Amino acid sequence: MREILGKRRKSSPELLRAALTCAERWHWPVVPGAGTDAGGGCACLRPDCPVPGAHPHDPGLLAATRDPRMVRWWWTRRPDQPLVLATGDRVSAVSLPAVAGARALGVFDKLGVRTGPVVATPTRLAVLVEPYSLEELGELLDRHEWVPTSLRYHGEGGYLLLPPSPAGSGGTAGARWVRQPVVDPGDRAPWLPSVRVVVDTLVQAGRTAPDGSRLSY
Repeated sequence: MREILGKRRKSSPELLRAALTCAERWHWPVVPGAGTDAGGGCACLRPDCPVPGAHPHDPGLLAATRDPRMVRWWWTRRPDQPLVLATGDRVSAVSLPAVAGARALGVFDKLGVRTGPVVATPTRLAVLVEPYSLEELGELLDRHEWVPTSLRYHGEGGYLLLPPSPAGSGGTAGARWVRQPVVDPGDRAPWLPSVRVVVDTLVQAGRTAPDGSRLSY
């Protein structure tokens, strides 16, 4: 559908504000998600899309930026598009099924482990961590006899749906913060734990969730 010349779509203050906070204040690279059509299908037009609306499409992941001018342009033209974080540069994540994730958070709380930001969708929970390399992650996982395939690793070349992405993105309820980002005094970006601090508990909790081959966020 063509836009009417001379008229400008009003951007969503909440989504635009969140995208600018990520890009301009925290220096986290972001990009709009594909979004969904009127029927709830993904705008990428794949009938079997495993994460409808909750992945980069046009523009693609490589376009993710920290430039506030680009962010304003994107969310002014497409005010309801989901907010997608490009992982691996400034921030990474490990995600697992929602029930297992809630169990892991309970363990962290009991042990007094600081977790940093945590994002939930209807089906999954993601713990944001400092960037990690594949070598570091492999070394940590190699200590376990069995690692559940229900865990997902959002490192270099990956992405993650962020709040306040709307309903229809990543599930009927979108994305929400379970643990809000906290910026410590003197820092510019939210505090993040090392993956070394959280991965063992996430692996243990993930063993209680069914292993599935279908990608879900």
